[in-house]
Amino acid sequence: MSHDTLALVGDIGGTNARFALVDLAAPTLELRESKSLANADFASLQHAIEHYLATVSARPARAALAVACPVGSDEIRLTNRAWAFSRSELQATLGLAQLRMLNDFGAVAWAVPALGDADIVTLHGALQTPLRGPVSVLGPGTGLGVALLVGAADSGWQVVETEGGHIGFSPVGDEEQAIAAWMTARHGRTSTERLLCGKGLSEIDAVLRGEDALHTPHLRDPADIVQLALDGHDHTARRTLARFCAALGSVAGDCALIQGARNVVIAGGIIPRFLPFLRSSAFRERFLAKGRMAALLEAVPIHVITHPHPGLLGAACALRATER
Repeated sequence: MSHDTLALVGDIGGTNARFALVDLAAPTLELRESKSLANADFASLQHAIEHYLATVSARPARAALAVACPVGSDEIRLTNRAWAFSRSELQATLGLAQLRMLNDFGAVAWAVPALGDADIVTLHGALQTPLRGPVSVLGPGTGLGVALLVGAADSGWQVVETEGGHIGFSPVGDEEQAIAAWMTARHGRTSTERLLCGKGLSEIDAVLRGEDALHTPHLRDPADIVQLALDGHDHTARRTLARFCAALGSVAGDCALIQGARNVVIAGGIIPRFLPFLRSSAFRERFLAKGRMAALLEAVPIHVITHPHPGLLGAACALRATER
C-alpha cells in the first residue's frame, strides 16, 4: 500500500468514532486497522483522528469522513455531539490532499452495492440480483438516518443524502399518541428520530412504565431493554420493543413511498440484535398499512445490513468513486 493510495475512512456518530485504513488501488476495498473510539474521550474530531493515526502509525494522503449531520458547507456541526470544525482547516491540519465529507447514512447507502451475501439479511421479499434502485436506506442508532441510493450497477450509483429522520412522527393508535404527547412535552416536538433511536427506545420504555415527562425520568439503558425483551420476562420491555418495531415499520413504509423505492435497506447497530423479534413483530403490517398503496409496497423487498462497519465501507466506496 503506497502513500498515494492509502486513505483514512471514518464513521463519526453521536457516541462513537470509527476509523479504518483502505488501499484505494486494491481490486477489492478492504478495511484495515479498524478501531472504534468513544467520542467522550476526545475534545474534538481532530483529536480523535490524530490519536487513531498515531496508534496505527499511518499518514494517509486522502480521507473520507461520514458524520451524523448535514455536510453542505465548510462549517460542520454534529447533530448529537458538541463537535464543530471547518472542513478546509481539518484537511490542512491533517496534511490531506483530499478530504471528502459525507452524511453518515449517505455513506451507508454508498456501501449497499458493495455488500456481499454474508453482509445482508432479507427480512421480507427476495434479494434482487442485480440490485435495482431506487433504494431507501434508513436505520436507528444515536439518531435515525435516512438516505436514497439511485442508479444501477451498469450505469453507476449515486447517493442522495437527506435529513429524513427529522420529519414529524405520525402516531398510530392510543399508545403512540400517548408516547408522542410525552415526548412533545419533554422536547417540544416529536420527530421520528426522537422515537427511533437508542434514547427513543429508553423513552418509550419510560412512558410505558409511567414516568413523568416533566421531571427527570429514570431511563433504562436501551441495550438492557432489548435484552430484557428478548429474555421474555419483562412485560414492559417487550411492549417497548414491539412498539419500536411497529413504528419503524410505519416510517420505513413512508420512506419507500416518498422515495419511490424498489428496495428498502435497514441499517444501524441496534437492529441486528433482535432480527427474529423484528420479523415476528408488527413491522411488516405497519410497513404495508398505507391504504391504497399497500399493494405497491407488497412488492418491495426489505433487507437488513449485518456488515459490522457499513459506514466505513461506504466512505471508502464514495472516495473511490470520486477518482473515476
